[in-house]
Amino acid sequence: MKPVTGPALCRLLEAAGWQLQRISGSHHIYTKTGERKILSVPVHGKAGLKPGLASRLARDANLRW
Repeated sequence: MKPVTGPALCRLLEAAGWQLQRISGSHHIYTKTGERKILSVPVHGKAGLKPGLASRLARDANLRW
């Protein structure tokens, strides 16, 4: 898996149909119509997400890159 930042993952989620519901501190909360999952993406500037967290969020959102 390629390293990815929080803002980059947010752009990928929005392109896949996920909608930003709210921002709680530095975490962006996404939902999608028809999905029961809620995704919380940490956005800490240009800092990359840890590989395990990035792969988990991608798997939960059915993303591939």
